[in-house]
Amino acid sequence: MRVIIADDHPLFRAALRHAVSRVWDGAEVVEASSAAEARAALGGGGSGGGAEALLLDLHMEDSNGLSVLMDLRQDFPALPIAIVSGSEEPRIYAAARQLGAAGFIPKSSSLDEMRAALAAVREGDSWFPENAGEEDEDLARMASLTPAQRRILGSVRQGLLNKQIAHEQDISEATVKAHITAIFRKLGVGNRTQAVLLAAKLDVDQPVTDSPADSATA
Repeated sequence: MRVIIADDHPLFRAALRHAVSRVWDGAEVVEASSAAEARAALGGGGSGGGAEALLLDLHMEDSNGLSVLMDLRQDFPALPIAIVSGSEEPRIYAAARQLGAAGFIPKSSSLDEMRAALAAVREGDSWFPENAGEEDEDLARMASLTPAQRRILGSVRQGLLNKQIAHEQDISEATVKAHITAIFRKLGVGNRTQAVLLAAKLDVDQPVTDSPADSATA
């Protein structure tokens, strides 16, 4: 029985380890300080390496937002993933739930609240703060993107041109354009700026705004 804690703050990992030990008696606790380390601990094949659960922070050196949850849920669909984060906005709670998290535990929670949340996840239930927001159709469209399309969209968000994306990802410009066309279709947008604004809903560090989109195209 293994529980993986992915958080880049050693002191908070220690607090989570204590909570886990009270809920999963005798479980092996594996600590990771990055999403890459967590993925390595889970192993390949989509089985999750026999892990009972993954406790995942959204703010780490190689991840900052809900994209990491989407990627891990796609690769390990049977693994319960509980978000443990300092981001305490109702829209983030709701987004994590919509994207397949088993729970969302704010870092401001007391140790008793953490244990209650983890116990719910252990039993196959979900646990979210009571003030979680409503589901968002835009997130459902984001979840329909393939990993390759999400990587392309990430490069678009960085402001890279098609030629630069092709070089960075070692694919042809024609393949980049095909991916961007598919991304626009799935997201229901008509240009890059609209796609970038929609993808911002995966961020956890800044509020989403409804700025008008320009007319730039792929």
